[in-house]
Formats: sequence, C-alpha cells, structure tokens
Amino acid sequence: MKITIHKGSHEIGGNCIQISSGKTTILLDAGLPLSPDSQPVDLSRLIVDALLISHPHQDHFGGLARSLIDAPQVFIGGDRYALDFHDFKAWQPFTIGEFTITPYLVDHSATDAYAFLIEAEGKRLFYSGDLRSHGRKGKLFDNLIKRPIRDIDLLFLEGTMMHRNNDLFPDEMAVEDTIFQTIRQQKNISFLLASSQNIDRIVSAYRACKRAGKLLVIDIYTAWVLEQLRQITQNTPAMDWPEIRVFAAYSQDQRLKANPDYFGDFRKRLYLHRVKREELQATPEAFLYFGKMSSFRLINAFKNAAAPVNVFYSQWLGYLDGSHTEYFGSDKISGYRSDPEVNFVYAHTSGHAPVADLQRLAAALNPRKLVPIHTERGEDFSQLFANVITLNDGETYVLTQ
Repeated sequence: MKITIHKGSHEIGGNCIQISSGKTTILLDAGLPLSPDSQPVDLSRLIVDALLISHPHQDHFGGLARSLIDAPQVFIGGDRYALDFHDFKAWQPFTIGEFTITPYLVDHSATDAYAFLIEAEGKRLFYSGDLRSHGRKGKLFDNLIKRPIRDIDLLFLEGTMMHRNNDLFPDEMAVEDTIFQTIRQQKNISFLLASSQNIDRIVSAYRACKRAGKLLVIDIYTAWVLEQLRQITQNTPAMDWPEIRVFAAYSQDQRLKANPDYFGDFRKRLYLHRVKREELQATPEAFLYFGKMSSFRLINAFKNAAAPVNVFYSQWLGYLDGSHTEYFGSDKISGYRSDPEVNFVYAHTSGHAPVADLQRLAAALNPRKLVPIHTERGEDFSQLFANVITLNDGETYVLTQ
C-alpha cells in the first residue's frame, strides 16, 4: 500500500492524502488550505478512482455531502459540482477496487463527519478526519475508545489542537450557557456569528433562546441546511419550529428564485415563517439572529450606545487577525471588539479534540505507526504519542507488513 500526503502534513486544513493498492487509487479529502500562503493541490494532475470526503467543511472538500456541498456554491452564484456522488452509511463497509472502507460517524463541528477504516493487502489504515469528544455527539468518540478497532497498521491522527487549548469553553453546553446568560435580559437584539454547518452551535443557540424566552432568527442558507438534515433526523431545529423565524435577505432570496429546480417548493414554505426587518426593529430584544461575518450591515442597523447590540463571535478567533480577507466582513467584526455600541462576546468551543483526548484515542487504537495530519505541530507528536513517523507533503511512504 503506497501513501502520499499531498497536503496537510504541516498545516491545518487542505487535507489531501493519496492511497494506492494494486490498480486502485483513492484520495482522502481534497480540501482548500486555510493559510493564505498555501496553495491548493492541483487535482487535475492526479489520476484517482475515488475521493472520500470525511465531512462538508471546505478545508476538506473545497478542492472539489452533495446537498451540503452544493449549497454554498448555489448561494454564492457558482456552478454545482459535476461529480458522480455515491452515498455511504455509518459503520457499513463498502468497496472501491482493492479497498474495503468502513466509515465511522464521529463528533465534529460539521454534521455527518466521518473517520475511515481502510483495508487492503492485509493491512489496515485508520484516518481520523476531524473529530472531538466534547460536542453533542461525544458518545461517538467514547465508543471508539470503549470498543477500539484492533490491528491498525497506520493511524492518520489530526492535531489541530496541538498548540491550543479549549479551557474557556470546554464543551458545547458552556457555549449555550454563555448565550443564555447574555440574552435573557437583553435590551437590544443579539447576533451569533457561526457556520451554518455547525449544527451543534445552532442547537446551542436554539436551546438558549428557548430557555430565555427568545426567538431564534436564521437566514435562508441556514434554513436550507437544516432542511437537508430533516431527511435523516427530526430532532434538529427547523424553520417551522415555533421558536424559529427566517430572515429573507434579498441576495439569498434571489438565489432561490434563480434555482427553482434545485429548491423546489422550499421558498414558498419558507415565507410562512418569515420575519421582516420591521418586526426585528419593533421588538429587537425578542430576537437572537444566527448570522455570518457578512452580517455586519444588519448589525450596524441595530447599534445603540444606550443599549449595545450583543455580538457573539462563535468560531475560531484567528479569522479576525486580518489575514483572512476571503471571509467578507471579518475586518468589520474585528472592529466590534472596541466598539462602545457593541457588546462583543466570544463564545466558542473547538470542533477538534484537545491533546488529552487525542492521547486517549491513540492509546485505545494502539497503531503500529501514527502519522500526524491536519496540524502545524507535527514535530511535537513524538513527545506525546508512541510509534510516530512524520511524513512531508509529496513524500511517498510504503506500508508493508
């Protein structure tokens, strides 16, 4: 079995790992780098039989599921991906040529995130993808430890949190409590800035609103993401729940009108639960708006020195350091930290496992070789884990018996 890390050995994001056995070649993820100094992999020069996508975050699939992957393209006016998609189910093995692959559902800040057990030539490789134990599906991580996969020859282990900690908000409940404590006696509207694909965060916002007697406002894109989840669960908040309203911004509404074949009757149903700007302005204290960094114009409309607007920043703080210009509005959101008309509140727990949890997982799986991936601190792994080998981007490693 031949293994080549095209990207991800010494950076967070951009994962792209090639594995070959016999006449079959597959890729594990094909993501866009998060660092502006890093270039994506040129997929056109690779000849592969299949791409396995661990979860619908752009640093794992952006170089290229289905509705959650297509949706961002549709909402920004791009073309949908012309790919031959095949669905898989958790814990049910499937084959691609020489490979037998078993997907393991994991806890992460994206819905439907997976790790993969990959078997060929009598060898077993486990790819962690992105995972954690402190979200609302933490039992999935615990199960990997209680009932570990045996005889793993090589473990690709993510290391996003090698130089970070999660102490301020150790779990999703801590985020929910901070939101609740802030909004329960608010005098103005609140905004929560987070990814629409972070379903745990939407649930935290919804639960905080329900506890505080507030209404959760979502945009059209978030409503569409939640609509897709209804196909697999009825337990996730949706636009027709009584405590939820939808704000129909013009640009997103135009995407619905321009793609009727894609959205079906979604637009018609959405308008049954619409909240207008005038309603938000009439009783702003009644609402928590789940938005993006691009929501700064709407936030500015509610700024008030006498009753500052609450802005919960609920994602990685690094996006506000001035180097991520691809996140439209990040400079405006960063400025809110010193704005007297804004109560800026950081409320975020990581989508990735801290070192202590990674150590528990590695000890339970007990691989013969452990390879760092999705990390800026691969050289530190050997001080914390056993059987570490560090591979560089572009380097081919042959896994033998």
